[in-house]
Amino acid sequence: MEKTFSEIKFFQVKPEKLEQFEAIADTISKEQIAQQGCIAIKYMKRFYTINGIELGEAPRELTKIVKCVKYYSFWEFDNKENYGKATKWFFETYLKDIQKLLIVPFDINCGNSL
Repeated sequence: MEKTFSEIKFFQVKPEKLEQFEAIADTISKEQIAQQGCIAIKYMKRFYTINGIELGEAPRELTKIVKCVKYYSFWEFDNKENYGKATKWFFETYLKDIQKLLIVPFDINCGNSL
């Protein structure tokens, strides 16, 4: 399998902005998948935990929001050059809209797949 270049973003969304974040994530993901060299884009809402469960049991759903709701995105590309172009597009197009929904700026981690 050929190595790809991937990014994981971590978003801490204000509790009163969840619907807005999920709506913009839906819109953005449709445009992200169309970026040159994009292999996949996925968003995940963290609303379960494995703390305190026995092995083999289903994760436990979180029951209350403390400060924020955590979301992650996984964006995969054929190479880092196409990733760089897509990231420029993302920042120019959506950075301001997304930042308004967060308690702190989002984190980005990127690198080659194993």
